[in-house]
Amino acid sequence: MDLIEYIAARGGIVRTRALREAGFSAHTIARAVAAGRATRFRRTWIAIGGVDPILAGAAKLGIVVTCITQAARLGLWTYVDPADPHVYHVAASPHAGSVAVTQSLVHWSKPLIPRDPDALEDPIENVLAIIAECQPHERALATWDSAFNKGLVDRDSFSRFALRPAARRLLAEVSPFRDSGLETFIVTRLRWLDLPIRCQVWLYGHRVDVLIGDRLVLQADGGHHVGAQRASDNAHDAILRLHGYTVIRVTYAQIMDHWPEVQELILRAIAQGLHKAA
Repeated sequence: MDLIEYIAARGGIVRTRALREAGFSAHTIARAVAAGRATRFRRTWIAIGGVDPILAGAAKLGIVVTCITQAARLGLWTYVDPADPHVYHVAASPHAGSVAVTQSLVHWSKPLIPRDPDALEDPIENVLAIIAECQPHERALATWDSAFNKGLVDRDSFSRFALRPAARRLLAEVSPFRDSGLETFIVTRLRWLDLPIRCQVWLYGHRVDVLIGDRLVLQADGGHHVGAQRASDNAHDAILRLHGYTVIRVTYAQIMDHWPEVQELILRAIAQGLHKAA
């Protein structure tokens, strides 16, 4: 296989040592760099054009991408506080000495799974364990729910790791049935009601986000609630109402920034018995 094809098949960036072990000579590597077909980082990494800039930066600095930065790269639900000065979350070995990374939060904790020296990304187990310590419980649970929902980790195998208390608490609460972080936030914030609260319940041909009691439906609209999707959702709302359900629709901004108002709507509906079957 051609050197550039080999690097591309491995994410666009590979350690020089790994290339040599794969059979590429030092001359072949140097020739690719001299021709501009590849770039050398810190004398130990070789990258090609189009490589993820986050991975390239990690290679240059000798760090690993982890926590909510890696979770977002995996397509998991994350919340980024606009006031947080840390754009990236990365990890370094506790014995690595000083690591200065602009606009980044460096996690020094010992990982659950030892890190391969050729890795630039933490495995999902390390990512979740660090999130458990780094993020507020509610946000951490939303990301954990997302990881379990996507099947990236399972409860039995994860429980066998040496988890810290924050991670143990999350493992006890995590659910693979929540489709978005908004559902996690809603369930967590309403748990004190001591009512049945279920996510992703199938009703009359479609799933609803949250069903409170028997008849109160809470739909959390994200950015996809436009055009044909909005028309379909509105039609389903009408069907639900005809069958005796009460539907409350709220937006991402309402849940994240105006939760007391959303909760007030829900409590008033419950007080009127709208969550009960006729």
